[in-house]
Formats: sequence, structure tokens, C-alpha cells
Amino acid sequence: MRDAKKVLENTVKRCRERDIIIPTYEEMLHPEKVPQAIKDELKNIGLWDLHSRNLFRITWNNEPVKFGGGFGGVNYIEIPPELSGVKARILMLVGKYFPTGSHKVGATFGPLVEKLVRGVFDPTTQKALWPSTGNYCRGGAYDSYLLACPSIAVLPEGMSRERFEWLEKIGAEIHATPGSESNVKEVYDKTFELKRKRPDEIVVLNQFDEIGNAIWHYVCTGQAIEELYNKEKEDKQRFTAIFLTQGSAGTIGCADYLREKYPRIKVCAGEAWQCPTLLHNGYGAHRIEGIGDKHVPWIHNLKNMDMVADIDDEFCIRLIRLFNEPSGRNYLKLKGISEEITNKLDLLGISSIANLLGSIKMAKYYEMNENDIVFTIATDSMELYQSRIEELRKERGEYTNYQAGADFDTCLLSLTTDHMLELSYWDKKRMHNLKYFTWVEQIGKDIEELDRQWYDDNYWIEKYHSWEEWDKLIKEFNEKTGLLKKYR
Repeated sequence: MRDAKKVLENTVKRCRERDIIIPTYEEMLHPEKVPQAIKDELKNIGLWDLHSRNLFRITWNNEPVKFGGGFGGVNYIEIPPELSGVKARILMLVGKYFPTGSHKVGATFGPLVEKLVRGVFDPTTQKALWPSTGNYCRGGAYDSYLLACPSIAVLPEGMSRERFEWLEKIGAEIHATPGSESNVKEVYDKTFELKRKRPDEIVVLNQFDEIGNAIWHYVCTGQAIEELYNKEKEDKQRFTAIFLTQGSAGTIGCADYLREKYPRIKVCAGEAWQCPTLLHNGYGAHRIEGIGDKHVPWIHNLKNMDMVADIDDEFCIRLIRLFNEPSGRNYLKLKGISEEITNKLDLLGISSIANLLGSIKMAKYYEMNENDIVFTIATDSMELYQSRIEELRKERGEYTNYQAGADFDTCLLSLTTDHMLELSYWDKKRMHNLKYFTWVEQIGKDIEELDRQWYDDNYWIEKYHSWEEWDKLIKEFNEKTGLLKKYR
């Protein structure tokens, strides 16, 4: 058993030596509260730079520039009816303007930082292991580097080439496991193997059961959506729905915050039709990178769901070509999509397109009109998937106007409401019970806690509001390093 006081002393000393100041959740949510001198320093730092001050750029409010940006409103894109085929307004928060190009730097901030400031992770002797199918281990490795913590990335060998190249560049220890997006179990197996071999050295930060993942989204993403809604709503318009792929259930944690503010909203969890875990207790393989599957995350509050919608991965693959190939963009302009919107469609990566398709399916299912607003997330951009475009050209040939027309009509305008389920109490209970097989039988979680998640109305409230105590600990930690004195 490690001495928490000694571990905390080691962490404070390392952060003092490396000039590391940790932002609070309050500052990530309201970056206008960041000390002006830190904002001045950021003017000389690039968005992706390996610089500890970029911890203060873990926010939805970054100025959308590559270098020296400040803070402003929430970054988003609105999908026009001409593109979506529905009357409802679809607003997508944009993740590209986080460091690493994805909001996963927020999802990984919570699990690591709360351990650092509580004295249960020693960066001088331990490594943070990030099991993931993609952006989570990228975000984890980035945050680890900024916080002077050695990191290990475990991810499927079939993930995009860009992911591995970036992890190598940042100096993470990398373990590639068999399979691709759907092979989460193989990631777990390698994680458990490494932990058994190096029990004292490795601290596993599993996105699927680390509540810090969901807490960051509860605080920051939930309130960013609220801010955007208050900014964008017009007369008679209402916050109607939010669609998010299940993934690690981190991002969907924002829906717990939003349900408190807007009790009548509809919340839909999406997944790949090729691996219908929630919908049909099923399994399979798919190509929507970043959304995981084959099990229900421990941190997913199933009681807060209204619907499940499955997305065909082939539609996502076809649309990344429509949105990014020159002939695809030319076709969209011919169909009346503005050049401004067309030129922004590379803000949507593969899972972002899945979120768009799910939002359209929801709008059609509930017969939404121009008074309805649907929110979703563009988790990352096509900047992280250029190799996939190259692979598709080799596999399917050059992209033609004829193919663009077929994809626009089939994958967008004619999108149907198949593979959707509006959830009853017992539908939600069935999905919740799936946690038992992964988390209790295989991993050894407490069955009493599993029952608390379902029957105790205070369980999730208590978990989410841990951030308030964590903020106090972050402030105390920064006082101990003494680094904030020069900024006052």
C-alpha cells in the first residue's frame, strides 16, 4: 500500500519542477476565469503543442485557430435542412479545436487528475495505462505528457495509421491488439496481462468504468450545450433531443446534466448496426472508429435513455467520401448546399457522421419540425482519418458524380427509421443487466453497486457531483506547488 501523503508530495514536487498548473473544472467550463497571464502565455503556444499550459485549452470554447488562440463561444456547426433532409435544426459541437483534435482530452483529464490530486497515482514511479479503440488513448497519452506522467496505450492494430504514428511521436509505450474497432475484449485481455506482470507500476484508467470520463462531460459538455442552446434558440424553438453514440458512455454523461435542466428532452444512444449490442444483445465487427461495442460500459446510466438507434457503418464510410472528395463537394454545391457549409464538412470524422445520421433518424422518428433543435457532437474531424480516404480510393476507385448522387440520396435524404427502439422500463433494465456479464462475472465488480446504479436514485447524482470536491483538491494542489503566485 502506497503512502498517499508521500505520493502527493512526489507529485507536487514534479509539477513544481515541470511548471505544471492544473486547471479546475470551473475554468474549463468558463475559460474567462483563467488568469490573464496564462491567457497571454497561450498566445505563443500552438493548439497541439506538447506544452503544459495547453491543459487550459481542454474546453469547448477555444478560438478555432492552430496557434495562439484565445477563448470565445462554443465551437459548433449547424447542419442545414438541404443536407439533412429534415426540418429540425441539428447543432453539432465541434471537437477538432481541442488539443489532439478530439474532445477525448477532456474525457481523460478527469480520471488522471483526480488521482494525482488525491495522492493515489505517483508519476515518478507509475505509468497510466489507457485501454482504448482510438481517441481515448490519444487523449490519455497527451494529458499524461502534459502532466509529466509516463503512459501506455493499448489499442487494436486495425485502427487508423494516424493514431499509431501520433502515439509513437509522443513517446507512449504502445501495445497493438488483434482486430479493430469491435475488438474491445482483446484490448482488455492485454490490459489485464500487463497489469498482472507489472502490478505496482501500472495504473489502469479504463474509459468504460472511470466515472471521471463521464463527469467531465456532465460538467463541461452538458453546460456547453446549454450555453449554445441559449445562444441559438429562436421564438418557439425548443430543446427537443440529443443523440450520441454509446461508445465509452463518457460523452453521453452530458445528457444527465441536460435532463436536470430540460426534463422533457429525448436522449438516444447510438451504436453500429453491424454490432447491435444494446438493440439485440448482439455482436459483430464494424468500421465506425471510436464508438466501441460488445458490452455496456459501467458508467452508462441506462435509466436516462429514451431510445436506441443503430447506424449502418457503410453509410458512414460512403459519407466520408461525399463530404471530403472534390467531386462529392462539387455535387453538394450543385444541390444547393452553401460553399460555407460544404467546406466545413471535414469537421466531421467517422463517428461524427454516425452522430449526424442518428440525429436525422431521431428527427424523422419523432416527426420534428423547424421548432425542434437536436444536439449532437462532432467528436473529431477527418484530419485524423486521411489514410481511410486513401484506402477507399484504392479499394473502390475514384469517386464520381454518379456515386456522389447515390450517396447523397441513399445515406442522407432517404435515411429511414429502421433499427430503432423507443425504450420501455424493461428495455432499459435489460440493457442495464448486460453490465453483469462483463463487469461482475469477468472483472469482479460489486453486484451490490450494480443494483445501486439501477435502484438508488442518488447513485448517479453523487457520482457526478464528485467534481465539486475534485475542484477543491485541484486548488489545494496548485497552492502547494506555488506556481500560481506569479499570475496573481
